[in-house]
Amino acid sequence: MTATRRRVGPGRLLGTLTGLAALVLGSGAASAGAADTTRGGATPTGDQYQVLVVGKTLGFRHSHIDETTHAIIDLGRQGGFTVDVWDPPNSSGGWWGPGSPGQPDLTMTSTPFTSSENLSKYATIVFASPVDNTNGLNPSTPRLLDDSELAAFQGYIRGGGGYVGLHAATDTMHTVPWYSKLSGGGARFVNHPAQQTATMRVEDPTHPSTEHLPRTWVRLNEWYNFTSNPRGSVRVLLTLDESTYSGGRMGADHPISWCQNVEGGRSWYEGAGHVDSSYSDPDFLEHLKGGIEWTAGRVSGGGDCVTFSEVSGLLAASDNGSIRTRTLAAQIEERLASAEAAADAGDRNAALRALQTARGKANGLVDGHQVSSKIGDLIEWQSGLRSAGM
Repeated sequence: MTATRRRVGPGRLLGTLTGLAALVLGSGAASAGAADTTRGGATPTGDQYQVLVVGKTLGFRHSHIDETTHAIIDLGRQGGFTVDVWDPPNSSGGWWGPGSPGQPDLTMTSTPFTSSENLSKYATIVFASPVDNTNGLNPSTPRLLDDSELAAFQGYIRGGGGYVGLHAATDTMHTVPWYSKLSGGGARFVNHPAQQTATMRVEDPTHPSTEHLPRTWVRLNEWYNFTSNPRGSVRVLLTLDESTYSGGRMGADHPISWCQNVEGGRSWYEGAGHVDSSYSDPDFLEHLKGGIEWTAGRVSGGGDCVTFSEVSGLLAASDNGSIRTRTLAAQIEERLASAEAAADAGDRNAALRALQTARGKANGLVDGHQVSSKIGDLIEWQSGLRSAGM
């Protein structure tokens, strides 16, 4: 298949971050105190960008967090980004033990989640299994991010920030629906069987994080079941074949890796990565690198994780009350529904014909550029799948 990855120049990223900082400063909002960045990463130079790794845990601590952190630091040395780490030791103990040792030699000395302005220095933020023991849904259980930190993170995402979720990133902040939407389209971790080998299948080879992978990918992991199937809210990248292991409870359609555009930001999740050896595996590291680079806005491809539901939402938001707009919107929605049905059936040609018609009609909308552009992303995605023989 033809590679879909496109490099995005640093100007796009810097422009977004500069604009966000100006917006925050212009509104009169001041930082609650800049985090100490003298530990956990070097100051970026030239075209380099910054990535934040969050390993802080208030619940069960995964052993891979340390391996993940060092692997991402190494990826940064090779790929042009620097890394800050937020993984402080704490004494929040429970059935899992007396607390978390954190990574005291790497962690920043105070929270970086002070304001969206402070977070805007990061092109993307990696949540490396930061479990917080909120799966009991008790609102009084301390969360990974408190209210102030959560507000800063929400502002960061809404300002165009990136999010990478690894493994147990879906097992934190269970009591925050917004976070569950960001990490899993609303799906949260619920349980898992014993570690075992299973087969993942590449559903979307057009994304920069999957274009290098074999169509079937056999791995040892702790395989998660989720509270719901995120398909429809996210772009599914990999599915898990439950016939190849025991203990799966999602059925024939078991998404395990996905991506999405959320409130102006980019989100990418991979449910594998529990075992430490993942972070020395070339295929997994290239997969992770693609997720980091895509959420950071450094690479583009495969329609950039646009979904049919995302376009429908934009179409609904374009309603200005006029009869003409509503008539066009209804016609576009009808074409989108036809395209989605054809895509689900694997008929790429029919999907593309319907999408081309929809885009033509979208060009007739007042301020319809964004809808038309997103339909163009759907066309790129479906064209890529057709070229890949899928």
